[in-house]
Amino acid sequence: MLKKTTCAAFLAVNSLMLSISAGAAQNGKIPKTVTGNEITRRPNIVLILADDLGFTDLGAYGSEISTPNIDRLANQGVKFSNYHTCATCAPSRAMLLTGVDSHLAGVPNIPESIPPEQSDYDNYKGVLNNKVATVASRLHAGGYHTYMTGKWHLGKTDNVLPFSRGFERTLSMADTGADNWEQRPYMAMYDHAHWTRDGKEVQLKEPFYSSELLVDEMIQYIDSNLADGKPFFSFVSFLAVHAPVQAPKEYTDRYLNTYKNGWGNLRAARHNRALEIGLVPKGTERVEHPFIEKWDSLSEKEKQFEAKRMAVYAGMASAMDYHIGRLLDYLEESGQIDNTVFIFTSDNGPEHSIYPYSSIASQGYTQNYDDLGEIGSFNYIGPNYASAAASPLSYFKFYTGEGGLRVPLIISGSGIEARTGFENAAVHVADITPTILALAGADQVLERFGGRKIEPMTGKDLTPLLEGSVERVYQPNDYTAYEVAGNIALFNDRYKIVLNRKPLGDNEWYLFDIVNDPGEAKDLKAQNPRQFQHMLNLYQHYAKEKGVQPVPDHYIQDAEIEHKVLRNMFSDLLLTWLFVLLTLGLFALYARQCKKGNVT
Repeated sequence: MLKKTTCAAFLAVNSLMLSISAGAAQNGKIPKTVTGNEITRRPNIVLILADDLGFTDLGAYGSEISTPNIDRLANQGVKFSNYHTCATCAPSRAMLLTGVDSHLAGVPNIPESIPPEQSDYDNYKGVLNNKVATVASRLHAGGYHTYMTGKWHLGKTDNVLPFSRGFERTLSMADTGADNWEQRPYMAMYDHAHWTRDGKEVQLKEPFYSSELLVDEMIQYIDSNLADGKPFFSFVSFLAVHAPVQAPKEYTDRYLNTYKNGWGNLRAARHNRALEIGLVPKGTERVEHPFIEKWDSLSEKEKQFEAKRMAVYAGMASAMDYHIGRLLDYLEESGQIDNTVFIFTSDNGPEHSIYPYSSIASQGYTQNYDDLGEIGSFNYIGPNYASAAASPLSYFKFYTGEGGLRVPLIISGSGIEARTGFENAAVHVADITPTILALAGADQVLERFGGRKIEPMTGKDLTPLLEGSVERVYQPNDYTAYEVAGNIALFNDRYKIVLNRKPLGDNEWYLFDIVNDPGEAKDLKAQNPRQFQHMLNLYQHYAKEKGVQPVPDHYIQDAEIEHKVLRNMFSDLLLTWLFVLLTLGLFALYARQCKKGNVT
């Protein structure tokens, strides 16, 4: 629970913070210095975001993957079992950093997969718009140092990079992902990996390993300003465990024999462990999807290769955990850890995509067993192991089954008492920003920021849950909703309606009691038609209010991305051939002129 004395200290500085930040925010001015003993009592806040990490991928959440440093945070704080994010990264990040629904923030989908039929709408640019203020902007206006390292994916132009959205020091990567060893793009849709430092494109020193690099840089940022006594907000946004799934050999080797029995056994083992530790309620069933391959249909060589795919994934998670441990050690050694709140989560469920080898090869990658996950190697886990990483939940990234939306959330550190078991209250990605602002004693209700009108936050402050003074922050009449690429979910009280489109969904609506049936095994719409219709009506209201646009009937998110990859590949190939033809033509012209004696 949030300690009462610490809570009182937060409240004591709140009025001071309002006087500082409200005027500054209204005028768009950021104070250069903030002094006073009260200010130093505000906590540092470290937000750690994994990429594509599944519901049961942490030791504290029942995994066989070793994550002792994240588990330490979990065991010293509050770990949530019913936290929902969006099913894909950019919309999740928009809500996480603003507290505003992704459609209102301008990021209803990743820009790489927005179809032409939607892209003309102002709120369908896939870039964080000026109608929202980031949590970093608000904290910086209130006297916090603000730092960010890692994946951004909310825009590439100068005005939307994190350096322009409230972060005073940044090392950011703007794409869906990038290589973890070298500064190179992982897909042909990108001409280069868009890394910037403090808003300027940067050439990174190679080789590096992304998780190590991001923590190294963050430690430098924090250390550079410790002497002034101001609190800091640190956002570490890992590339792990997004494709290309890559890890140092010593981490992969730990798991070479762990996954030899395949994804089906792993999904079952994770399910059983989730039941044992109380992560899911007793009686929770798991659905076995027909699109998951049978492990026994593979040859022995194929099994060995697939098992190593997952070993690299586990190694990447463990490597991320190790570097988180380095950050914790630094904060402890520098005397900051007792005044720091940590928030750890994932942007969505595990990635299921299958990358065509033609695309992988075009980027110069190999897929050899011996060096899988190392420099020059491309690895991913695909839908089979993704279903295990989300076990016992249904589906994974891109889809609005629980496996795509429900991920770990841990809040730990200064003023937060350790809690045994899991906090089962429903919470939502848009709640993170209001909670951070509350912990910092900053104003949560602003109509204007930086001289412009902004969207009000839709998320809720979770500090009453952390205090233990309430059992829930969402009341029976409240609802939260998601729409991404035509896949839909809406939560109301204990119920969820969900629709998943093809190719893996069936375009049908379902109603689940998501509290007792997180595995989404029992459709209740025939038994409870009134609740089902009520929630359909709520969704229609949500879609109209948030400006949700329908996707074309032919639209498939994976296919839209692949079209752009192939288009870029063929465009590059065409340009290459045009250059070759032009060069040959010039040589022919030169030879002709020589023959005529016009050139000596």
